[in-house]
Amino acid sequence: MNALVLSRVQFALTAMFHYIYPPLTIGMGVILFIMATLRLKRKEPVYDEMLRFWVHLFGINFAVGVATGIVLEFQFGTNWAPYSRFVGDIFGAPLAAEGIFSFFLESGFLAVLLFGWNRVSKRAHWFASLMVALGATLSAFWIIVANSWQQTPAGFKLADGRAELADFFAAVFNPSTLPRFSHAIMGAWVTGAFFVAGISAWYLLKGRHAEFARKSLAISIVFALVATAGAAIIGDWHTRQVAHTQPEKFAAMETLFKTTEGAPLLIIGYPLPEVGIPKLLSFMTYYDPNAKVLGLDAFPKEDIPPVAVTAMTFHAMVYSGGFLSLVALLGVWLLYKKTLEKKKWYLRLLVACIPLPFLLNELGWMTAEIGRQPWIVYHLLRTKDAYSVTVPAGQILTSIILFALLYAALFALGFSLNRKAILQGPHEGKEDKP
Repeated sequence: MNALVLSRVQFALTAMFHYIYPPLTIGMGVILFIMATLRLKRKEPVYDEMLRFWVHLFGINFAVGVATGIVLEFQFGTNWAPYSRFVGDIFGAPLAAEGIFSFFLESGFLAVLLFGWNRVSKRAHWFASLMVALGATLSAFWIIVANSWQQTPAGFKLADGRAELADFFAAVFNPSTLPRFSHAIMGAWVTGAFFVAGISAWYLLKGRHAEFARKSLAISIVFALVATAGAAIIGDWHTRQVAHTQPEKFAAMETLFKTTEGAPLLIIGYPLPEVGIPKLLSFMTYYDPNAKVLGLDAFPKEDIPPVAVTAMTFHAMVYSGGFLSLVALLGVWLLYKKTLEKKKWYLRLLVACIPLPFLLNELGWMTAEIGRQPWIVYHLLRTKDAYSVTVPAGQILTSIILFALLYAALFALGFSLNRKAILQGPHEGKEDKP
């Protein structure tokens, strides 16, 4: 493999591994705030246990996420020097804002949540939980601003072969920022909700920490329904935005090879035999069943993204998200009927669902990034022109191997710490009687 392919593999490896953790902590941050609010209002000891336990798990995953994310920004300067020169004036502001205004807000108040027990009031803890949730969400916003600018550049001018910032607000709120940010946040909420729900279900299956698990499960399953519904609604908005601003990507996502009036929505598509609903794609995209939807034949071959991977990751994300929506809806119904904890098969299903939102986040990232190819900055800079030609392929391969080993060790450490905390349970492992 050449240096370009290896550079892409290295960035994909580090980015995808890092992206395991931020969605989890963003979603858990909101759940922590909900628990801290209930702790203030209801004044029941179980909420002390809940907040303390879930903050501990939050802290473990936050630490691993920070350690894995540092590498990403260094790769811009080492493996992607032409890209860094091209976008540096644009990316500087959001990346700096993420570090100064978001990361320090989240990490500073996380210290209060972790070490403030018996040192600060419950109201101070509540405020700290709000700031942690806000800081995590703002951190995602600034990162997505930078990435969205690559997808739909705005607020810039070209000078001396570089993109220079001309309008800060136009660049920040480029056409894809709000739908992509909202969709990513909903994905994070789904991840945090099913993580908490799955662990709580496991405790109920084991007959441990019954009151703690019941209340944690009730909060998380309702939150999961809100999050999955929000992800579906915002996902539709985001897909229509892609259709208008990145039509090549949209055509690849929907495997629409020919420009069509009254385009069908494919339920099954390439590389399998096509099965679709007539005119539904046109209606969902333009609210007109007879509207023309551009197919891949409308674009130069050199501008068409990899169709199979883009389409398969997109549809796998949609179908998996739909499945999680049904799981959450069923859970809320069982909660309403007061039979949730008695349905052992459903509790086992929740445990099995823990990894699925993590996979959904990765699939969404793959759809967005692979679907943008062959551009690293859409219609401005091709990926093949953006890598560092002076870095030998052998050095990149060596660094990939080292990163893989390091990240495997970090994953093992994080998994081990999570497992130990879960097995121990809340308040130092003392059991509640079911």
